[in-house]
Amino acid sequence: MLWETLGSVLVGLAAACACLRWLHRRLPSSRLVLVTGPTAALFGGLLTRTVIGPGQLLTVLFGALAVAAALLSLLVGPPAAQVRRSAV
Repeated sequence: MLWETLGSVLVGLAAACACLRWLHRRLPSSRLVLVTGPTAALFGGLLTRTVIGPGQLLTVLFGALAVAAALLSLLVGPPAAQVRRSAV
């Protein structure tokens, strides 16, 4: 269980870092993203382990990644508007 928990948190952190790297202009706060990713992955990993059972490390990590991606996608908003100034 320790490896599944640690792996889930690391998968969530990697998903959050990837999300920050590719979608940094569409996310509210980097602190919020870096907390949401591992927390969602931990919840997803524990939920998957409860449903599937112990001993299925790859399945638990996949479930953690799925829940982390789903919750991180809820943070994505429209791109930040660029301020255009006229040359007047």
